[in-house]
Amino acid sequence: MSNKLFATYLYEADLGDEQLIAELAHSIRSLAMDDEAGKRWSRDKHYKGYTSYASLNDLPRRDPAFDDLKRILTRHAATFAKELAWDVKPKLDSLWVNLLKPGGHHSAHIHPHAILSGTLYVEVPNGSGVIRFEDPRLPQMMAAPVRRDDAPDDLHPFATVAPKPGLFLMWESWLRHEVLAGTAKADRLSISFNFA
Repeated sequence: MSNKLFATYLYEADLGDEQLIAELAHSIRSLAMDDEAGKRWSRDKHYKGYTSYASLNDLPRRDPAFDDLKRILTRHAATFAKELAWDVKPKLDSLWVNLLKPGGHHSAHIHPHAILSGTLYVEVPNGSGVIRFEDPRLPQMMAAPVRRDDAPDDLHPFATVAPKPGLFLMWESWLRHEVLAGTAKADRLSISFNFA
């Protein structure tokens, strides 16, 4: 008999509020037009589209839709913290928007100085790239054989989730992840966040 060790959790939920999703989409497009510092940062870093990651740190104070989202995410982060058996109350540390142009991607990364990270998908055209998570043990698997295609999902070195409007994901911030390029012909809108 074998036991499973060292589980990695991925929290998935649906926002369930189409009006809030529409308000957030409008806000993201407005920010992408008006935020000169964010457009400049995105251009300088070769981000295919726009992100407020390095330019705006007050979205919940700036826009009531983001304040509503902050309350929803905080409630779900507390639920996830309980699932993880944490004795902490996560606090939203940062929140930023992303407007990813067709063909855009985001290379593999982690979120230092945070305990939970995540993304809410706002507008997801057909063919949008998936988010891919990497098994954190991968660097230690020097001589591990390749898994069969029919291996259970939790034995593969990567796991992907296809985005859809209203879906939000949360994971522990040390979990390496990336956004793969898709074939969509329209912009993909999302909101990313960190809890400390």
